[in-house]
Amino acid sequence: MKPLYRTLAALPAALLAVLPVLMAGIFGASSHAQAVTEIGGQKLVTLTRAVTSQTRPEFTSITLAPGRGMELLQVTANFPGKGNVNVLASPDLAGAKEMLDVKDDAFGDLGYRLGAAFLFPYPNRIIGKLSADGKTLITSWQGRTITLPANNVGKNPDAVRHAMHGLILKARTDDVRVKDIPGGQQVTGVIHAGDFGGHWFSKTDLDVTITLTADAMDATIVARNVGHDAEPVAIGWHPYFNLPSGDRTQVRIHIPGSQLAVVDNYDNVFPTGKLVPVKGQYDLRAPGGVALAKNFYDDNWSKLDWKSGAVTVKVIDPAAHYGVTIQGLSPEIKTIQMYAPPAMQFVAIEDQYNFADPFGKEWGKMDTGMVTLKPGESTRWHVRLRVFVP
Repeated sequence: MKPLYRTLAALPAALLAVLPVLMAGIFGASSHAQAVTEIGGQKLVTLTRAVTSQTRPEFTSITLAPGRGMELLQVTANFPGKGNVNVLASPDLAGAKEMLDVKDDAFGDLGYRLGAAFLFPYPNRIIGKLSADGKTLITSWQGRTITLPANNVGKNPDAVRHAMHGLILKARTDDVRVKDIPGGQQVTGVIHAGDFGGHWFSKTDLDVTITLTADAMDATIVARNVGHDAEPVAIGWHPYFNLPSGDRTQVRIHIPGSQLAVVDNYDNVFPTGKLVPVKGQYDLRAPGGVALAKNFYDDNWSKLDWKSGAVTVKVIDPAAHYGVTIQGLSPEIKTIQMYAPPAMQFVAIEDQYNFADPFGKEWGKMDTGMVTLKPGESTRWHVRLRVFVP
């Protein structure tokens, strides 16, 4: 078992920097949260609905930031006898504003340290040839080169800078509209991403739809190539799920994936190109899940088992009589990434199209999950959350 100080030392520096704010959000809300009305230069949007059942849990609210790529900041669900429970591990709105408007960098990296950020045109990592100043890298696709921000690096002395989690972390959203629907509310918006400041192969528009009903919270992104050239794209998100009991060791995770991507280490977390059958702590296929215990995870599962049109992941907190399912509903979702450091009371479950470093030579000729969009073509990512009492 690793001592706590060694576990904390293994966390990314950016996460350590905001740890007090994030922990405050998980374990207690600030009285100043209601004063926050905008983040990223745009007004926040909150969807709400009244509780209708006294016997089963229901979703009650979603708060999101159009000024930060429609990132979900908070999601709540009512559990009979308990009241509203935070589904996401995220600071209160005052803490979120401090992280995103005050402490964040130019690229927006703190966006994927809270709530649920949407990731496009690439979730996860991309490795390439670094510039002399280490700020950018060059990678290629089908003989075409592109320059990306090298916005992430591990803590070890030999860690390699790389690009991570896409290019919309600070994107503004146009045409934001909220409407009432049967049993809830829905918000839509359009991110006119263009060619991401010259960092991608064509121009893209993203139509984002977030829907709140009693039974489910749905997030949908439709990416459309509005440029003149073909482009590879992948869609994903980075939600931090709350563990209400505060006892991470007994929380159980079900991931229906039979294949694991081998990485170089848990600092770079670069894929080696080797895929192996799951075993030991990485075999999370048991229907009732497997306890997190004190295990560290930053891993990618594939060869997913689809049932009834969905690949379903479960986070079960028996001590809190609480559970949430994450249903991937788009066939293009090929991998599930899970990030779960033992010192923290959250688990990140990331439904994404692609394997990490999708342009990397380590994969040979394997399909790494990127979808090629010709001009005028689109792709749709759809994930649904449900809450339940285990």
